[in-house]
Amino acid sequence: MPDSSPTQQTELEPIPGKRYFTIGEVAKLCDLKPHVLRYWEQEFEQIQPVKRSNRRYYQRQDLLLIRQIRSLLYDQGFTIVGARQWLKGEQAGDDAKRYRQLLRQTITELESIRDLLKTVR
Repeated sequence: MPDSSPTQQTELEPIPGKRYFTIGEVAKLCDLKPHVLRYWEQEFEQIQPVKRSNRRYYQRQDLLLIRQIRSLLYDQGFTIVGARQWLKGEQAGDDAKRYRQLLRQTITELESIRDLLKTVR
């Protein structure tokens, strides 16, 4: 029987091609609980959903960032402080590490686009 713990890499659903997502939709698409997303907003300054009428609306780049944070924490074993530093590039004192970060983000985005295109066919 496969282990479904958060430390095991899981296939996430492709991100639909819409402009805004509710916290419930993001939680489902990122395999997280809504309270985790609200907590991460406090811990990672990069997560800034649009807030209207006391509701959060996330955009595609927010989902990609949240998935990247999820991967850093759950799959790669980073602490929150370590993931925050990695995202800010503080630990990357040189350009090579910054380049790898940008490359990982690009790969994540391309994989999401590929998955989206697979569902369109």
